[in-house]
This record gives sequence, structure tokens and C-alpha cells, in this order.
Amino acid sequence: MVTSKQELLARRQRALGPAYHLFYDDPVHVVRGEGCWLYDDTGRKYLDAYNNVPHVGHCHPHVVNAIAAQARRLNLNTRYLHETIVEYAERLSATLPEGLEVCMFVCTGTEANELAWRMAQAWSGAQGAVATAFAYHGNSTFVSSFSAEELRLGRPLPNVKTIHSPDGYGGRYQREVQGWADRYAVHVDEAIQALQGEGYGVAAVYFDSVFLCDGIWTAPPGFLEYVFQRVRAAGGLCIADEVQGGFGRTGEHFWSFAFAEVMPDIVTVGKPMGNGHPIGAMITTQDIAAKFAKTCGYFNTFGGNPVSCAAGAAVLDVLEREGLQGNARQTGAYLRSRLQALMNKHDMIGDVRGAGLITGVELVRDRHTREPARNEATLTLNRMREKGVFIGLTGHRHNTLKIRPPMVFGRHEADLLTEVLDETLAEIENG
Repeated sequence: MVTSKQELLARRQRALGPAYHLFYDDPVHVVRGEGCWLYDDTGRKYLDAYNNVPHVGHCHPHVVNAIAAQARRLNLNTRYLHETIVEYAERLSATLPEGLEVCMFVCTGTEANELAWRMAQAWSGAQGAVATAFAYHGNSTFVSSFSAEELRLGRPLPNVKTIHSPDGYGGRYQREVQGWADRYAVHVDEAIQALQGEGYGVAAVYFDSVFLCDGIWTAPPGFLEYVFQRVRAAGGLCIADEVQGGFGRTGEHFWSFAFAEVMPDIVTVGKPMGNGHPIGAMITTQDIAAKFAKTCGYFNTFGGNPVSCAAGAAVLDVLEREGLQGNARQTGAYLRSRLQALMNKHDMIGDVRGAGLITGVELVRDRHTREPARNEATLTLNRMREKGVFIGLTGHRHNTLKIRPPMVFGRHEADLLTEVLDETLAEIENG
């Protein structure tokens, strides 16, 4: 029985309720994926320049085969000895700076950040957290309280203080002014003083090193170094949320925090590490893990099961064999050069920024005032979907086009995306 899109939408509303949301004004009924392409129920092909979960490409055969092969043999929890989880933990920690070597497995980035919070509390004895003002770190009760992108009309819990992300284009301090990054960084002192004054103390600071939901930046020189120093001086831990920026996506580095000369106390990962299979992890030092273990044990029914770890190991295989970190560096630079060239044609493009295969295109109504073109950005998103290209929207000003494709995205796809954006902006500008 063939179901129409409207019938499926109505069934979804009844079955799933009103809290779920769909992309685009005209939602897409996707039925198949391959590489960086998605196909709808009519067979139409779409370029996926948005989804980072299929990190090495939709339905990569090596990952699919690894999942199937392990599922045929065995799947159980971590209270039994099994080589796969140990081998994967060793491979994962080998990609990180020396000392980050204890892997605790979960199913999602949310769970990884929640576990990191428990670690920070055990280490510090404090209850206060610091995060950037429009970040996303997950959807559990505590973690969602400092995930402002999802809070909507809500507010952080009283033991959470937010600071501005280093938006050097449309933010409070602009990059043309000397010392702009330092002016952002010192706001962490206000957050720390507030937490201490209210009796919470400082347990941790969370940061996404590419500030993807805040608007897409890499940390400017000195910003994270200062934040780390101040948080540690207050007794807290520094948590790098690499769920979106990790696994080679930024091209220059395997982990995005490496843009700054910092060493996190905890790294959290999820989403792309299993190429769509639900797996996440929290990686920390022996000392931090040992102090946590004195307060309680840890167990996750599905976290670290052999099938999930087989998926994770297969992703690392593909990244290495296909040179996808290098592809992210080269293709990302090529894409941004093409997008920057469009600035000569379209005054609406105020800024193009990013690293590797994470790119933000900020749309403005006036380049001098940098007034955000929010409605035009939403229209661009939907018009490009109509033309067969998927992108997203991000940023605290709601006007930055988010381009974050699978790592197999190449020059041909970069050319197609640029051409469609060029055509779309021309239509919007001409009314």
C-alpha cells in the first residue's frame, strides 16, 4: 500500500506527537542514501550537504558489513570480556593527546556529556557549569539546560552560566578591533565569580571548539587558553565536546580543539563515530576516572557493545584508507574559495568561514551594519531544498547557512552546491 506524504505526515503527528520537528517547509520523505546523496520516495536525488552523522558517507559498505558481521556473531554488554571494545578503545585513545586514555562508552553525545558532568562533579566537589550562550551539548535534563539552541523560551539552570562565543563578525566584539578575542575570553571570569558567589563553585566548562551552533568559528588565538586557565584555577575541568567537530572534519586536525594549544581534561564524542549506528564515548585521564570510580561504578546496557564498537572501528578504517581528513582539508578550502568568490556577486553574503568540511555563510541585509538577514536565510534554505541541495541554518543570529556534509563530499559536489546557492541568492535578490 502506497502512502502519500500528507498521509504519512498525519500518521507521524499522531504517533510521535508535536515535540518532533521536520526539516524544511516542505519535508522530504527520504528512503535511501549513498555517499553524500539521498533519494526520496519518488526517486529524486538530493545532495546532502548537511548531515554529519553518516560521517564517511551514507551506508558505507565497509561499515555496514562490519555491523552485520559482528551482529551475526555476538552482541552483549560490557560485563563480559570481549576484544572488540578494548581494541576500539585503544585505537580511539591513540588519536588523542597522551594522557587521554580511559574510554567509557555510551550510546549518544548527550550521554557522553552527562557522564562528563558526573565526572566533573566527582573531581571538583562543585556544582557549577560554564558554556557558550548558544551551544548545543545534548537533550538530557541537565545538559539541555546549557544547550541554548534547544532551550527556546527556557533558561539555563541557576548553576549554569553562559558566556559569549567568539563571534568576531556580528557579535559584541568584532575581529577588526585589536584584542577582540581577549575581550570575549575575560567574560569567563564573570561566570566563575557568579558561580562562586552563589555557592555552586566551578565543576566544568563545556565547549564545542568549532562553535557550530553558536555560528561556526574555530577558537581564535588565546581564547580557549585563557578560559582553560581560569576554570582550572577555580578547581573545574575543561570538557571538549567533539561530537560535531571531531574525527578529522576540520581537515587540519583530527580533533577540533587542536586549533588551540590546549589539552582538555575530558573529550566527548558521539554522532559520526558510528556512521549512523548509535555510539558515543567519554575519554579522560586515569586520575579523573579513578576519582569517579571511588564514588560509584558505571554501566551502560548498550554502550560499548561489540556491534557498536565494530561500527566505530570500521569508521576509523575508512577515514584512514580513503584519506578523508585530507579530503576535508582540500575540498573544504576549495568550497570556501568558491563561496567567497560569490561575495563579488551577492552583497547578501557578509562572511564565509569555517575549517575543513564545516562552513558557515552568514547572510546580512547590509554589509556595513551587518544586520542579519534572517528571513532571507530561511528562504535560502528552503529554496535550495527545492533545487535538490540540503543545507542547514545555525548561529545565535539565525542567519548563517550551515554546510556540513559527509566526509566523502568532493569538488564536483562543491561546484554543484555553489552553483545552486548562486542561483538561489540571485532569485531572492531579484524578488
